Amino acid sequence: MNIEPIRAQLKKYNQDHLLAFWEELTPVEQKDLTEDIFNVDLVETNSYFSRANDSAKNNNKILDDEIKPIDSERCGVLDTCSEKQLMAYEERGLREIADGKAAVVLMAGGQGTRLGVTYPKGMYDVGLPSRKTLFQLQAERLRRLETLAEEKCGRKGSIPWYILTSEATDRTTNEFLKRHDYFGLKEENVKTFKQCMIPCYDFNGKILLDDKHKIARAPDGNGGLYRALQQSGILNDMRNRGIRSVHAHSVDNILIKVADPYFIGYCLENEADCGVLVVEKTEPTEAIGVVCQVDGHYRVVEYSEISKETSELRRPDGRLLFSAGNVCNHYFTVEFLTDVSENHERDLELHLAKKKIPFVDKKGERQSPTSPNGIKVEKFVFDVFKYSRNFAAWVVPRDSHFSPLKNSDSAGQDCPITAKRDVLALHKNWLLKAGVKSVVGEVEVSPLRSYMGENLDNVNDVIQGPIILE
Repeated sequence: MNIEPIRAQLKKYNQDHLLAFWEELTPVEQKDLTEDIFNVDLVETNSYFSRANDSAKNNNKILDDEIKPIDSERCGVLDTCSEKQLMAYEERGLREIADGKAAVVLMAGGQGTRLGVTYPKGMYDVGLPSRKTLFQLQAERLRRLETLAEEKCGRKGSIPWYILTSEATDRTTNEFLKRHDYFGLKEENVKTFKQCMIPCYDFNGKILLDDKHKIARAPDGNGGLYRALQQSGILNDMRNRGIRSVHAHSVDNILIKVADPYFIGYCLENEADCGVLVVEKTEPTEAIGVVCQVDGHYRVVEYSEISKETSELRRPDGRLLFSAGNVCNHYFTVEFLTDVSENHERDLELHLAKKKIPFVDKKGERQSPTSPNGIKVEKFVFDVFKYSRNFAAWVVPRDSHFSPLKNSDSAGQDCPITAKRDVLALHKNWLLKAGVKSVVGEVEVSPLRSYMGENLDNVNDVIQGPIILE
């Protein structure tokens, strides 16, 4: 194999160190490395490093003078809507589902590393009486929602479930779903697609080697969704099915209302092309980003980009001025996703993360560093807000909509214990509202029985757990 043309191309972009061990490789390893290099767009890859560095410098800037809260006319609040308005949103959302025009994109590329497991986070079971995993809970909510839409509209539409995986989770996720018969969903309505992997760098912009014949790579962040939708053919599949509304969310919120008819209905009624569901931030120091306006465009501003004084500003009613907490829960039209994927994806902001990245050193020995030694570049899903022509935000109560699973129980928050607690508390609240006089112990309501508290009229006055209401 004549490696010199490849070496010359790499040298042009200051990446010829990737061939440092070429003479030591077997023919098979040489072939693997050559293919790996061919799969790198060197122009784009080099620009990623410089752009991410520029972005990191800008993100250290305090934005106090440039930010404004979301315009009130673009912001609906579930708790203050009239019953009539809520019913209209729900009916509109259910009609979209019954007509087969709604789909869900589940961002499930992460492993449960911080939970102490090596498998995909969607396979995690927090210890509910049913022992259902995140994947199963969400799949069964979809099934129940399809039934609700049929009952309301007299026709049954399917909700396609598009699952964004990563190199690390794709095979295991597919095997798990197949083994469990897609939890009752039709196989043709469950499609997985992989996000891209991009090279990792040292602090000087040199691409790292994971092995002598393999480039070190990492997933491109949840903002890689847009490129993956295009490259995988998922956008074409959506168009062929006649999908209009897409609900996109992360896998780790155990309370997620998949294809939430209120949220979808609200966005449709307001003709939004891009919408965000938010929870109210109650403490200025809470480490989540806020949705607001910067220079006339909507975006998520990280808590580190706002001064302490600005983060503590309050409205006349005592609520925080910048309170729209971002929880990775989005509405998009297929038209908007197509526009972003075809016209804006390459211009998305790049975010830099300093990480401990295993690598092969100059002696050819693989090292596992104990402190950050390199850079991973990521895109964020919310960085497309600025391309929206008609943006909308929907504010929901945290206790019924958001309980993330991010940490092991030792952290004491956003962990299996709190996720389980919040599900059981929500179900207890449903039952008490339905007229049950006493709920004691662990009482779980199956998603196949109830999506958001309906269908619980014919139960006993007193319920003693542990029990699952199927």
